[in-house]
Amino acid sequence: MDKQKDSLYLPYRMIIEKITDEAPGVRTFRLKFKEEREGEDFHFKAGQFGEYSAFGEGESTFCIASSPTRKGYIECTFRQAGRVTTGLSRLETGATIGFRGPFGNTFPLDEWKGKNLLFIAGGIALPPMRCVIWNALDLRENFNDVTIIYGAKSVADLVYKEELREWDNRPDVRLVTTVDPGGETPDWKGQVGFVPSVLEAVAPDSDNTVAIVCGPPVMIKFTFPVLEKLGFKDEDIYTTLENRMKCGVGKCGRCNVGKLYVCKDGPVFTKAQLNNMPSEY
Repeated sequence: MDKQKDSLYLPYRMIIEKITDEAPGVRTFRLKFKEEREGEDFHFKAGQFGEYSAFGEGESTFCIASSPTRKGYIECTFRQAGRVTTGLSRLETGATIGFRGPFGNTFPLDEWKGKNLLFIAGGIALPPMRCVIWNALDLRENFNDVTIIYGAKSVADLVYKEELREWDNRPDVRLVTTVDPGGETPDWKGQVGFVPSVLEAVAPDSDNTVAIVCGPPVMIKFTFPVLEKLGFKDEDIYTTLENRMKCGVGKCGRCNVGKLYVCKDGPVFTKAQLNNMPSEY
């Protein structure tokens, strides 16, 4: 039995190979396995998450932000917000952190073959989308049209700015970026407006299209009705949740929603599945 299944509580030791400052308080770590053989044996799929630890501070849950098609490393992106993320933010290239995972279910890319893909993301919620976006783009021949709609409060708050430029320059991707009113700069060439409004104005046809949504709860709340208005079926709308996840393996109970545990039954859900969750979600 490999380590991923045999040692739920024993973290991999990961070396910070590269640090990228994405936005104010937001950083991306590129991590490589300290033990090369562990890295060779490690596998995950788009949508899964991990537990990242700053030794002496604790663990925090983030998605794996890199694609499983990119071998030899994994990446995570986080905002400095609490004790653990503050501890991680203090680290420099070459430092060691812990990683447990992968956990959770996945985006069903095999089922999406031959379909159009519509990605809708807001703010710091682009990292979970980045994994599946790059996964799809690295297997570009499997999919039809690819549209990415991404918004943030301000131009400064947009993450992955270099990759946004790369996606914008690709002839096989349609990228629409937007910032909230007042968040634009004099040289801003993207849209100005909230993501749901921009979506309604620029969305592709819903026929043979899968929509993948990730963002702050308020963005998701107002985006789902727009997708419904545009003709998307609930089973063709996907999202990923990070609902108070802590242990990652269904033991602590912090992420339960009704009978479901986000860490074990998710974090990827369709809107049809969300419709059956308690209203307090």
